[in-house]
Amino acid sequence: MKAKLVTGIFALLLAIPSSGLFAGPLDGQCIALVHGILGFDDTKGLAAGLVKYWGGLDGYLRTQGAKVTTPGSSAANSIPVRADQIQSAVTSWMSSNGCTKVQLVGHSQGGLVVRYMVKNLNFASKTATVTTVDSLHKGAPLADIVLAVIPSWLEPFANSALSLLATLLYRDGRPQDVIAMGQSLTVSYVNSFNNTTPNVSGMKYYSYGNSMAWADLIQHPLMALTHPITWAGGLYYGLGGSNDGVVPLTSQKWGTYKGEAPSYWFATGIDHLQATNFEWSGQTYFDVNGWYLNIAKNAKAAL
Repeated sequence: MKAKLVTGIFALLLAIPSSGLFAGPLDGQCIALVHGILGFDDTKGLAAGLVKYWGGLDGYLRTQGAKVTTPGSSAANSIPVRADQIQSAVTSWMSSNGCTKVQLVGHSQGGLVVRYMVKNLNFASKTATVTTVDSLHKGAPLADIVLAVIPSWLEPFANSALSLLATLLYRDGRPQDVIAMGQSLTVSYVNSFNNTTPNVSGMKYYSYGNSMAWADLIQHPLMALTHPITWAGGLYYGLGGSNDGVVPLTSQKWGTYKGEAPSYWFATGIDHLQATNFEWSGQTYFDVNGWYLNIAKNAKAAL
């Protein structure tokens, strides 16, 4: 009798469709998390899988019922090059996972990459929504300042050396171009980019941003070093001083702006790396999983 009961329960569970008991709020949702500069596919990670760009967010969203990919591309390169690589990877993944449309979520330069894909690579028909996180829609003055320090005659040599370093570090065989990467982040380039890459009519665009309260070396050991430079550059270019250590807050706004992540009371804001929980750096200071779940829910509600 017990054996028949167990068998019956097991058969009942198998009969429940994917949209049933174990579905989760994101049932069937297809999501591509697109990294920014110096990023990588979290399926493999970096340093033998010890370093994760998205800090486990892809796995968490899968537990909520979504299909998630974290496509890799050249760690250091131009927006068109990276967009072509990401489009190829996402298209292949969609085909393998039965996705007719995908919700694109781009961080930092990845936000410009997904915008380029949708507008200039005929990816709009495969895109449900475009969401950007801490992206640089009006440029990152930090890039202007860094490039201004490098003499033009030195750029080819610096590019060769740094690109070789990136090739050795990432070991993925993709082309690297550090100078092209840096130029794609400058205020002048992004202003031109916006003119040639307007929003696709009818497509929903959402953006989320973050900022640091101040250059706190304890919570933001890396971004505390770049925050003052970005603050000064933001003021110089009329973008304001508030920033996440890399991108002025006003530059992070595009389409429908949905605001900053609500940080815990003891946090001094959220920085550029913590925004993706890079190497699990953000979860101590805000509810990373809850924030990205809401980002995904917002995109789903727009369909």
